Formats: sequence, C-alpha cells, structure tokens
Amino acid sequence: MNIDQSKLIRWVLVETSNPGNVGSAARALKTMGFSDLQLINPKTKGIASNVEAIALASGAADILENSTEEGSLTSATEGCSLVLGLTSRDREFGPPALNWEDARSLIAETVNQNRKVALLFGPERTGLDNEHLSMCTHRVWLEANPVYPSLNLAQALMVCAYTLRTTLSQQLGTQNTPPNRENMADFADPAVISAMLEHWRQGLEAIGYLDPSNPKKLMPRIQALFARSRLHKEEIDLLRGIAKQMLLRK
Repeated sequence: MNIDQSKLIRWVLVETSNPGNVGSAARALKTMGFSDLQLINPKTKGIASNVEAIALASGAADILENSTEEGSLTSATEGCSLVLGLTSRDREFGPPALNWEDARSLIAETVNQNRKVALLFGPERTGLDNEHLSMCTHRVWLEANPVYPSLNLAQALMVCAYTLRTTLSQQLGTQNTPPNRENMADFADPAVISAMLEHWRQGLEAIGYLDPSNPKKLMPRIQALFARSRLHKEEIDLLRGIAKQMLLRK
C-alpha cells in the first residue's frame, strides 16, 4: 500500500458514544498506515482534546487532531465513488450486501482508479441504522461466528484496516481496470443520489402517487431499487428531469 492509496480511503465513525473507542480507532488507523478519520455527531464533542481518547490513541494523537467532526453524513460521503456501511444486521431495504473479502477487492479497484472510498462504522450500541445506510452504495459484513457476530467498534475497525492494508499491498501497482468492470468515475456519489431521491419524493407527492400522511414503504423501496442499479451521473440528470416534470403538474 502506498501513501496515495491510503489518502483515498476515509474512515467514518457515526455517533460514537465512547471517546476511548475513537482513540483506539485512531491508533489502529495509524498503525496500518491510514489517516483520514471523520466523526459524525460524536456524543462527546472536541474528542481531539479528550483525555481518554488521547490516552487510548497511544501515540496517534495526530490522527485525532487532524480528524473532522461533522453534523451529517453528506459531507463525509460527498465525492466518494464507493461508500461501504459496515454492519452485521440484515435489512429488508437498503443497498446491496457484500462480504468484506469482496469489498476489499472493490476498494482496491476503486483507489487504483484514483477514486475516493468511505467506510462507515455505526454507534456502538445500535450500529448503522437505515438512514445511515441510505448514504451507502453497499452494506458490508465481516465473516464472524453467526451465533455471536458482535465486535467492539475499535476491534472491527482494526480488522478492516489490517486486512485492507494487506489487500492493497498485494495489488500495489495494479492500475488497470479489470475486464468488464465499469469505470467508478461514471457512478454518482451517494450525496447526489440522496438529493435526487428527495426530488422524486416531492414529485411523487405532487402527482398524488405518494401520500405524505401515509407513505408506507414506497420511498425505501425506490431507494433500494436505485441502490441495486448503481446509478451513473447522466442517469441522475434523467431522473431529476422526470421529477421536474412531475412537479410541473402540481
């Protein structure tokens, strides 16, 4: 793995409760050669100066100091061609599921095309919820004991960082796109897709197809459909054009 590859991979901790877990995560990332850490709505603000976080970072305080704290996932996923939500829970709706072994290969292909990747880890107690996963291109799980698949947040991040480093090191210098693999640069990022879905929600309400007082599961189903399709940038423009026409009929 080289420095350029590591800079294309963003590690995102969502609504983390324990500052110590953030410190341990920072230590794991620095040990494995990664540095881009983003915190979304951490329960404790100003973690970079938190005593427990600094202690458990154990020499990786610079990762904490350079981390960013944001209020929403939009900024963390913006510009990322690949956004992977790490969770062991099955979901009725949401993005396509992928095991971590296949996910690592996809990450390697993406960074070899100089495209950004975001890895999302949810709150310690509940994990990523459906709203978080709506910003992901894939839902990813780690192979573990099916009877007890629970991993501490810092442990899960360390497993991912170590195995991903191994994969990237093995594929170092492989810059060509594999046969039959679409160019990741053509895909729309999740933030753009989310904005398009909001446009569609407004359009469907305008033509009376979606009842805002009783929406049922219409939008989650549409979201899941588009997630399976891996929308391209020009397709977003097409879908927004349809939504615009629906709104004109209001």
